[in-house]
Amino acid sequence: MEAILVITIFVISYVFLLLDRINRALVAATGAALMVLFGVFSWDEALSSYVDWSTIALLFSMMVMISITQRTGIFEFIALWMIKKVSGKPVALFFWIGALTAIGSALLDNVTTVLLLVPVLLHMVKQLKLSSFPYLVNVIISSNIGGTATMIGDPPNIMIGQAVPYFDFLDFIQHLGPVVVIIHGVTMILLYFMFRRVLLTGDTIDESFIRSLKPTDSLRVSPLLYQSITILVLTIVAFTFHGFLHVELTTIAIISALLMLLISEKDESSEVVFQKVEWTTLFFFIGLFVLVGGLEKAGIIDRIAYTFIDWTEGDALMSSVVILWSAGILSGFVDNIPYVASMIPVIEEFQTFGVSPIDPLWWSLALGACLGGNGSLLGASANVVVAGIASTQQEKISFIKFMLIGLFIVLISLIISTIYVLTRYFL
Repeated sequence: MEAILVITIFVISYVFLLLDRINRALVAATGAALMVLFGVFSWDEALSSYVDWSTIALLFSMMVMISITQRTGIFEFIALWMIKKVSGKPVALFFWIGALTAIGSALLDNVTTVLLLVPVLLHMVKQLKLSSFPYLVNVIISSNIGGTATMIGDPPNIMIGQAVPYFDFLDFIQHLGPVVVIIHGVTMILLYFMFRRVLLTGDTIDESFIRSLKPTDSLRVSPLLYQSITILVLTIVAFTFHGFLHVELTTIAIISALLMLLISEKDESSEVVFQKVEWTTLFFFIGLFVLVGGLEKAGIIDRIAYTFIDWTEGDALMSSVVILWSAGILSGFVDNIPYVASMIPVIEEFQTFGVSPIDPLWWSLALGACLGGNGSLLGASANVVVAGIASTQQEKISFIKFMLIGLFIVLISLIISTIYVLTRYFL
């Protein structure tokens, strides 16, 4: 009876998350509250045993750092410098946007990257009288692909990194970086051929506008500019070498965020910085962890694991392929965050049952969930953010039109990923 109740609450919550008509943090929190109300567990057990506070703290710290650094204008400077560098030429701009989005999504995170880039991009394409759709599609797809490469690039990777203690920042780059570079290169070529007519018809450029651009004007030159950039760069370096430093990622992020808060106190008080934190996202994660915890408490995760093992007979190769494709396909239609939250305990059960090697299953989950996010506008948080920003500036992204392009890219990405996983880990 408990299992039926938990599944009912979880499915109803999932449906409301898909419909996206009610704030998703409110949906997740309500689902979590219902779990407690019907006696699945107490609040104390839910918050202490099932919420991954390391992930919450890491996300919070990154939000604080980016919020403070954004005040210096450095991100807008990079975008404007890039536009000027390519002289506003549509094709060159298209490829630069893809590269900048992918790199930014790997080093910062994909949601932050699109939040910073899309408003500037929309302003630029309007001034250059270009169609915004190819560039917005490029940003969405490149953000999900680029975010796949590192531990902090996409929320699913953060969750996997926190779930597997022996994975460090460099492990993600070493195992996911090579295939991400290949997939992004192939994707950019495919997207160019899809949009080449639109891109090639936009060759009329307002040269005077390009010449008038002054990227340095967007910089707010002050001690905070140099201090925040220095801390951000050192944080990324520390992330890279945290395995050698024997310091957890969360600890590095928290210390860096506190340093930034201290140096920026004169320019902007901590209260103002905290107001800019994406609390909705953090509470969404907390509610989601509790929802998935209900599945785990009711034994449903164990049953899913047994089902997967029955399908694959405990074979690591088959399990990797099944996880890769199931994650890739499902993440195209449901937000990849709750899917990964559901699958992490499943793979942990695989390890309990003696499936070996286990690491390819984790990398398959990361690849499938992150790359599968390109399947539709609901597939990843970055997609929803881009569509939301675009709609505020009267630039609608067609759900169906994007899905037709996105599913094709996901299919190509999963084929390349399958070849990569089989070749690197099993052949």
